[in-house]
Amino acid sequence: MSVFSIKCPNCGGELVFEPSSQNYVCPYCNSSFSQAELDRMLEQSGHGKEQEGNLYSCPSCGAQIVTDETTAATFCYYCHNPVVLEGRISGAYLPDRIIPFKISREEAVSRFLSYVGKKKYVPKAFFNKEQIDKLSGVYYPYWVFDTDVEGELTANGTRIKTWRVGDTEYTQTSIYDVRRQGMISIDQLTRNALKKTAGELVENVQPYTMADLTKFSMGYLSGFMAEKRDIEKDALSAGLRDEAGKYAKRLLEGSASEYTTLKVKDARYMPSREQYSYVLLPVWVLTYRSLAGKFYYYAMNGQTGTIAGELPIDMRKLVIHCLILGLVIILFALAASWYF
Repeated sequence: MSVFSIKCPNCGGELVFEPSSQNYVCPYCNSSFSQAELDRMLEQSGHGKEQEGNLYSCPSCGAQIVTDETTAATFCYYCHNPVVLEGRISGAYLPDRIIPFKISREEAVSRFLSYVGKKKYVPKAFFNKEQIDKLSGVYYPYWVFDTDVEGELTANGTRIKTWRVGDTEYTQTSIYDVRRQGMISIDQLTRNALKKTAGELVENVQPYTMADLTKFSMGYLSGFMAEKRDIEKDALSAGLRDEAGKYAKRLLEGSASEYTTLKVKDARYMPSREQYSYVLLPVWVLTYRSLAGKFYYYAMNGQTGTIAGELPIDMRKLVIHCLILGLVIILFALAASWYF
């Protein structure tokens, strides 16, 4: 099975996915094609079912990055070292669904500069042209869990009624046996499928609008990269089932809100349907290595624009500012003492 690139039918150039229009565009003749048109093109060319990608590996930090054939993955966006082509990826490691980038590179750069421009002590090297050129659009791997849960709950409920006659207050407590049962559908429980530390960073740019999930096509990777997952669904299934059960319990208890108190005696939850989807979610990522060797990460949700990260501090700027501020305070104190 061969890796394929998407050619423009008008001029033969490489088509690239454009977040702002959600279409594939040709940078040579400015043609534009929707995903539906692209699918028809691939079907007619005999490549409609072929989905493969190139797998790049960083020899320095071990990061594995998936790209299509058209992406020049010349550096690791974690440690900025060159990466080497390791092989191809296909089959189970290809995602089921994807949220395509909605924020273009131009808009991502503009938002980044606006964000760091408000920070006084960020080193200039963090947002110079060479650094900005390393702003990378990366799809991060997640598992999405959908399930139907059959739930049954038994409890003791009370209803307390209080009234007053003259100076006497009366309280009536009624005790009930309560039973609730039903089928509860729980959709889109999301879990990060990446072990490395940067996976924690992209958790902070959540949430995503999951209604934008669409069927995966390798074309969406044109001009972007994607992390290869290293957490399988079996490692997450127990936690997801437990969370689904707790959510079902809250819903069943909430259905008995007419009682003043509710003491659960027994609760049982059995999944009747489970479905896992391997999905890719878009993040703009920028890393910076300080002179001391520490790495700083900046991330922006490629769909909503939510920002997370830790920015470096230029200690020289900070010290100079503190010295100037201290000098101003001393001069003000001297002037005040002289005046009074």
